[in-house]
Amino acid sequence: MEDKNYDIAILGGGPGGYVAAIRAAQLGFKVTVIEKDKLGGVCLNWGCIPTKALLKNAEIYNHIKHSEEFGINLDNIKFDFKKIIKRSRDVAHRNSKGIEYLFKKNKINHISGFGKIISNGKIEVSKEGKITEVVTAKHIIIATGARPRTIPGINIDGKKIITSTEAMLLTEPPKSMLIIGAGAIGVEFAYFYNTFGTKVTLIEMMPSILPIEDKEITKLLESIFKKSGIEILTNSKVEKASVGDKVRISLSSDGKQNEVEGDLALMAIGVQGNVENIGLDEIGIRYEKSFIKVDEYYRTNIQGIYAIGDVIGPPLLAHVASAEGITCVEAIAGKNPPVVDYDNVPGCTYCQPQVASIGLTEEEANKRGFKLKIGRFPFTASGKARAIGETDGLVKLIFDEKYGELLGAHILGSDATEMIAELGVARTLGTTAQEIMKTIHAHPTLSEAVMEAAADAFGEAIHI
Repeated sequence: MEDKNYDIAILGGGPGGYVAAIRAAQLGFKVTVIEKDKLGGVCLNWGCIPTKALLKNAEIYNHIKHSEEFGINLDNIKFDFKKIIKRSRDVAHRNSKGIEYLFKKNKINHISGFGKIISNGKIEVSKEGKITEVVTAKHIIIATGARPRTIPGINIDGKKIITSTEAMLLTEPPKSMLIIGAGAIGVEFAYFYNTFGTKVTLIEMMPSILPIEDKEITKLLESIFKKSGIEILTNSKVEKASVGDKVRISLSSDGKQNEVEGDLALMAIGVQGNVENIGLDEIGIRYEKSFIKVDEYYRTNIQGIYAIGDVIGPPLLAHVASAEGITCVEAIAGKNPPVVDYDNVPGCTYCQPQVASIGLTEEEANKRGFKLKIGRFPFTASGKARAIGETDGLVKLIFDEKYGELLGAHILGSDATEMIAELGVARTLGTTAQEIMKTIHAHPTLSEAVMEAAADAFGEAIHI
């Protein structure tokens, strides 16, 4: 059995691991990535990318259903659900192949198998229970990601009670679906299946859907979802589930007992880190509640071993994992990079209308003691939004009254996830309301709503 030597060995080829590998190769390191499945991880193969492909199908189908508003009359509108699912899988496959190309281009070694750290600087790789090789590396980066978690006592059988993975492979939309958890994953699947005719019940333990988002935004999204026929049960704790012809879920809602049923139940309550069987206990790497403990440069308590991405805990986002991976390898290279600014991470939910945010919510800003100036601009007042028939939503900007600094930005609207980048740059540069409102935005665009919201905070908006 050959003992292979590398500068950096990475456990996991998801958006944390593969991005770290490419940056490390750019910096001149000899790199290997150990991945038991396809390159790209859950995000590329079963999460971010294929779900967005599905959601685009839903968006197009919704447009077609409302085509009469645009003077286009269509009869006998049909969809082929199997083709919808196949397109999503094809998109994921092509993207995974793209990562393989980038590895070859950057001379990164890819080992197919399951890696376990057996000592500081050594990884044992196995396939189908058999050890295939031992890898030696000066630095080891753990990027093993996370997997869906469940509620104690509820068994995910993959048939009646499913995860997002099975939800992307159904051959036809069920007549009814219960979705447990109304974070980004739950909300996106609620939108998708509702569009294709499923009666969706969205169950959330917290007082609102998308609990980490600004409450004004989530309240408006709730009203839009309810108009589309989605039933929303907030302040509802799942107590137990029984499976027969239907899935029946017992709830405690505001102190009252309730029961709901559906053909399927989708578990979307969050994830837990993949920390099992990778050698953490044997070599003494500290972790808590399935998440590895690290410092600002992603060093664990064991010298030469690092961890990035979902396996170190929230925020559980692909773009955060990538940023952490780049910062980690640049620190290994001695470049003293700036640490990741977790107060400036964009969050995006790709239902329609989309939700995007960065920085503080109004509630958080008040808790921190800021005196606020808040500007709003509804898309009903946007010429471009009216022209394209997408008037649901608004831009909400939160400024510090004293200095005019942008504290937080929240968008509900058709292209919110694209528009949020402007606000991310603005926060990175410490931009003020005056600078945003005096920056000329092209007309007609949806992004004019950003300029108008900044102006509205100080009573200078033109179009409202």
